[in-house]
Amino acid sequence: MQTKWLTALYIFILVVLWGVSFSIYKVALHYSPPVLFAGIRTFFGGIILLCIALMQRRRPQVRKHFFVYLISALFNVFLFFGLQTLGLNYLPAGLFSVLVYLEPVLVGLFAWLWLGEQMSWTKVIGLICGFLGVAAISARSLTSHLSVIGIILGILTAIGWGIGTVYSKKAQERVDMMWLLTCQFLIGGFLLMCAGSVMEPWTSVDWTAMPFILSTLFGGFFGIAFSWIIWFRLVNMGEATRIAAFTFFVPLISVLTSVLFLHETVNEWLIVGLILIIVGIYLTNKQKKAKSPATPPIQHQQTL
Repeated sequence: MQTKWLTALYIFILVVLWGVSFSIYKVALHYSPPVLFAGIRTFFGGIILLCIALMQRRRPQVRKHFFVYLISALFNVFLFFGLQTLGLNYLPAGLFSVLVYLEPVLVGLFAWLWLGEQMSWTKVIGLICGFLGVAAISARSLTSHLSVIGIILGILTAIGWGIGTVYSKKAQERVDMMWLLTCQFLIGGFLLMCAGSVMEPWTSVDWTAMPFILSTLFGGFFGIAFSWIIWFRLVNMGEATRIAAFTFFVPLISVLTSVLFLHETVNEWLIVGLILIIVGIYLTNKQKKAKSPATPPIQHQQTL
């Protein structure tokens, strides 16, 4: 019974961290250009993960697995965090999180195409619901002030994250997952800072602004390092599949916090799209629960 309560607590903390991240990072963008901010917080998170990985006394075998680390960094950090932070400049945080969390639905499609996983009618219906949800939200952008660029960035973020998740699923057969996470954040964070240096001036970063400092600390410690410590703890407890089924709560929390603290508005199209995407995510993850225990679950790369 104690283990059940501990597991429930871990899942609750993880989902809340992911949910509130969008609003926190949205505030930080008032004090830093997006690409530089994405690079700073991911590289900082990578340093924290490096300290943890070194304590485990395992070797990263960088020469042997460099290209695995690099590809994972490109999709899971450079594209995902870079596009995500850019997109927050164009859309409300709550709406953008709904688009990003189309990723679990896309993973079902990518896993079928590239990993040969079974595509059931339940999963097909889930995929259709997810895409209809995005279509409903996108339709709103055609008749209002919502940014079409923001919608596209949100969808591209989800696609990049989905590809990175499936790639990581394959990569974990060859490399240590702790070092994969550490190296992908160090490499991806460094590349983001390099890209930011070309696109944006470092002088635009307000290093003394408390919202920026707190957001960076939150991103490094909680959004990346702490959330992944919890993730691995749950994986070791055999709870990876259950976490995937709970990710549909993240957009709900994000929308709620955005309305409460950022005073963002909610319209009927967003509600319809949110419901469809949540149903889609639930149905695709429900299929994963029904699989044989011999099939390892796809581990969703957390992001924030």
